[in-house]
Amino acid sequence: MDDLDPTRPKWPQIAETLAERITGGQWKPARKITVPEIMAEFGVSKVTAGKVTAELRKRRLVRTEFGMGSFVTELEARGEQ
Repeated sequence: MDDLDPTRPKWPQIAETLAERITGGQWKPARKITVPEIMAEFGVSKVTAGKVTAELRKRRLVRTEFGMGSFVTELEARGEQ
């Protein structure tokens, strides 16, 4: 992705992009989001992609199941209606 600001860390910018996809309804609840998917789309390392999923988890936008991946949460789980 070419529109990342090179003067800022990549992971918060990517997290914001994915958060917008989730809250905007582009990504529906239960959609799987994987570290390799983030790595491929944004050209980042596994560590950076992991920081992105951790931030989305902190915002309650995804839940992570060990060995399965991260999944977009239902609106109710995020505190939204």
